[in-house]
Amino acid sequence: MAEHTIGGPVYPIGIQSFQKIIEGGYTYIDKTFFIAKLVKESQYVFLSRPRRFGKSLLLSTIHAYFEGRRELFKGLAIDSLDMDWTPRPVIHFDFNSEDYSAEDALDRILSRQLEEYEKKYSITDHSDTFSGRFSKLIKQIAESTGKKAVILIDEYDKPIVELEADNDLYEKRQRMLKGFFSNLKSMDEYIEFGMLSGVARFSKVSIFSDLNNLDDISMENAYSEICGWTERELTEYFQPGIRALADEREEEPTDTLTALRDYYDGYRFSPKGSPVYNPFSVMRALKAKAIMPYWFDTGTPTFLAKRIKKSGIDPDSINGQTQSYSNLISVGTGTNNVTALMFQTGYLTIESFDPRRLRFTLRFPNREVEIGFAENLLPLYAPSTAQPNGPFNIEKFRDDIDVGDPYGFMDRLEALFKSIPGEDHKESTYRAVTYLLCMLSGTETMPERHSYKGRSDLEVLTPEYVYLFEFKYNKSIKEAIDQIYSRDYAGRYRKDDRKVFLIGANYVEKKDTRRLEYKIEELR
Repeated sequence: MAEHTIGGPVYPIGIQSFQKIIEGGYTYIDKTFFIAKLVKESQYVFLSRPRRFGKSLLLSTIHAYFEGRRELFKGLAIDSLDMDWTPRPVIHFDFNSEDYSAEDALDRILSRQLEEYEKKYSITDHSDTFSGRFSKLIKQIAESTGKKAVILIDEYDKPIVELEADNDLYEKRQRMLKGFFSNLKSMDEYIEFGMLSGVARFSKVSIFSDLNNLDDISMENAYSEICGWTERELTEYFQPGIRALADEREEEPTDTLTALRDYYDGYRFSPKGSPVYNPFSVMRALKAKAIMPYWFDTGTPTFLAKRIKKSGIDPDSINGQTQSYSNLISVGTGTNNVTALMFQTGYLTIESFDPRRLRFTLRFPNREVEIGFAENLLPLYAPSTAQPNGPFNIEKFRDDIDVGDPYGFMDRLEALFKSIPGEDHKESTYRAVTYLLCMLSGTETMPERHSYKGRSDLEVLTPEYVYLFEFKYNKSIKEAIDQIYSRDYAGRYRKDDRKVFLIGANYVEKKDTRRLEYKIEELR
């Protein structure tokens, strides 16, 4: 067990101000090379990244650069480059930390942020619209200072991203934001640099329809590391924290790094980009000296889980989905492309890219995301699993799998199905619940795993046991078991030292009859 000490790395958890991080002595991962590249090569930029990946800190750092705060950048990459450190006026709108549940929330927030700059530049003659006020502000800043303005807009999409497209409030806010952001094009002569950050790129709806001057760097290889941390950066800046976590876990630092990689690494945002870690989760893990799913404690988007269920997509088919580039970059609130939305929100990442077909294969990036995905989706299919001390708590299913009790697991599963609301009794629900429960067991869970004769429905692997499932719906358990043997799904395990359970299951739903039939055999 590690000794209790004071000191070591100072982690800037939740701190999004570049100035505060530098002046407060917090550890800062130097991303300023990318900022230099941006301001030299682009005028208007859009960046999409999941929440908690450092977008706000990035914009804060750009803000400090354009204000000429060179003293904050001493020793950083940008300080040694040929840059113009002349201070420029910066308009920085932050939509990130507000609650948009109230109908007039966006109106109040726009008005408040505009008023702050109107007072600063002594603007008293206001337009009747937010767009008009914004354009007047940009023009007057340029005329009064003799310098073009820099426009930074953080989390532009938060006021609408969780709203449904058929919602009147969505339509109203979309129109407001379209007019507001159109100033990035109509006021071009008064703007030196502009940048929008957000999660989703609403390119198939009207917000982005007029902003064809935006340089979308979200999936460019050159900017794949602009947010998030590479393993090189993690080990370079946080080696003391990794060693301290290893001491707490009573293991070698190399083993701790493997655990961190399994839980928090794996995000790829471009075809040839390096994988990056979730910086928020890594800092929490190093500070707390415990590897846990921290990202989902900060406000997992429940709207996404609801949309997945509403779409009818099978949860066990999401990992390994393929998408075209055009689908991945354009989401829109009303879209049926749940896979693309999962990519932009960080639930899926790029596994590979086929340059001939121009298609991406997507997967869950890491264990933390798998856990969050399953924990948020499962209660929508089986509400009783959310009861902490109930008979269907996830831990009870996990215990059945860990101790090699497939009969206990299947009996509990049958009882769970009887607790599911009647309208959800269908094959897709049964498959989803079984898959999500197994995923949350903390073991390797592989749906539709290919073999030389076909593919099994589900395989769950623990250090001591293998569970091989074949599901049928309104057929027979004999048919399920026979298929496991005839297609030799278990062939790969014949030389395995683990005990292998073959589980044939049939979901019966006829008139008022709903039951789960199953048969379990050990591999012979």
